[in-house]
Amino acid sequence: MQRVVFDTSTLVSAALREGSVPHQALLKAFRFCDLCASEETLGELREVLCRDKFDPYMGLEQRREFVHLMGRNARLFVVNEQVLENIQPLCRDSQDNKFLALALASEADAIVTSDGDLLVLHPWHEVQIIKPAEFLAR
Repeated sequence: MQRVVFDTSTLVSAALREGSVPHQALLKAFRFCDLCASEETLGELREVLCRDKFDPYMGLEQRREFVHLMGRNARLFVVNEQVLENIQPLCRDSQDNKFLALALASEADAIVTSDGDLLVLHPWHEVQIIKPAEFLAR
């Protein structure tokens, strides 16, 4: 089974826009892949989705439930210091290195993202860095 990592912005889009391409990509990952997460990536998702700016789009309890759903359905991997030291090349946005580290720790096949800072690294090691629409098309 293919292992995939979704970055936070893609997961936020999936949560807030039902039926959108990121939402469809996430549903496909739940159905056909091992969706990979770490404590750090889930923590960032929790922090971002609890921001007040998302109140007009979805209630806080629904956003918390989405984070809970991710925690229940994703396969959790530990990202230790050794993994972090092996990230080469680093992402130009250091906040995105957590997704590269997770991809290494989980031996992921792909990172699904719309973030240009990650996309410019494609392919990174043996990991495909692709947009949600590309993931859907595969």
